[in-house]
Amino acid sequence: MFINRRQILGSALAATLLPPFALAQGGAYPNRPVSVMVPFAPGGSTDFVARLLSQHLSARLGQQFVVDNRAGASGTVGMTFLARAKPDGYTLGVVPNGTFAMAPFMFEKLPYDNEHAFAPIGMLATNAMFICVAPNAPYRTLADLLDAARQKPGTISYASAGSGVANHLGVELMLDMADAQMLHVSYRSGAQGVQAIMSRDVALSFVDSVTAVPYLRSGELRALAFTGAERSRQAPDVPTVAEAANLPGYRSSTDFGFFAPAGTPQPILQQLAEAARAIMLSAEVREKLEPLSIDPVGGTPEQFGPYAEQERARWGSLIRKRNIKPE
Repeated sequence: MFINRRQILGSALAATLLPPFALAQGGAYPNRPVSVMVPFAPGGSTDFVARLLSQHLSARLGQQFVVDNRAGASGTVGMTFLARAKPDGYTLGVVPNGTFAMAPFMFEKLPYDNEHAFAPIGMLATNAMFICVAPNAPYRTLADLLDAARQKPGTISYASAGSGVANHLGVELMLDMADAQMLHVSYRSGAQGVQAIMSRDVALSFVDSVTAVPYLRSGELRALAFTGAERSRQAPDVPTVAEAANLPGYRSSTDFGFFAPAGTPQPILQQLAEAARAIMLSAEVREKLEPLSIDPVGGTPEQFGPYAEQERARWGSLIRKRNIKPE
């Protein structure tokens, strides 16, 4: 049965929020700084969520939680590091679904077992993306853009933050549903993709809301559509992909998971899960996420494990169907 993010959020809201430091009082963990691996360069939504979470974990648990950016190969460089880390709770990871559910299908062999090397702590938050073009781009609507792509297959280019990540496969899902073709241009980060739009090196990119919202407000980017199932509260005039391109059921988002290496003691996983859930659903964190169209989830390990499996099945099927390969 499909696990809806709203069901996860509803269940998490019912949980009792524990007072600061309550989790740390029951045992010795943590008694030294904790590394929080992010498998991408600084900047962008994953890094933002990880730093916000780490700041509050530091205050709540009484030890420093320090973000460690390890970018490369669609996030798999960082995941390799996490998989090989000692499972003692002192190396964790904030990882988007582009890495834990999409990238594994892009490579013939990974240096880790994606299904068994990690212990899920919980789903932290989710955010959809804006389909962005330059302000002076010739395409006024997403329908115009897709019509042009059908007329001249492979001539319109789009930027991504790497092969097999969310803003690559989100485009491929749209193209599959719309029966269109575009040229994929891979960059090292989403920020580089934004610069490519502004310089007109590419026509468009799916830009995460953390990065996109400030540029949309300043007029440096223009949004053709929003990839969520519903319109963004921060840009209600921007239609969804389903509305703008007549693609019912289309949905693509970046979902942020919290992981530890497999074998991490269950009491530590539970302690981290309860702390992360309380933090993500707190009023203070909600106020920081809402302006960027990020929806906090704060799910449990029991909920996140099956959801990750569903995401792997969904995106793995698309990758096989379209024969998508690393670039």
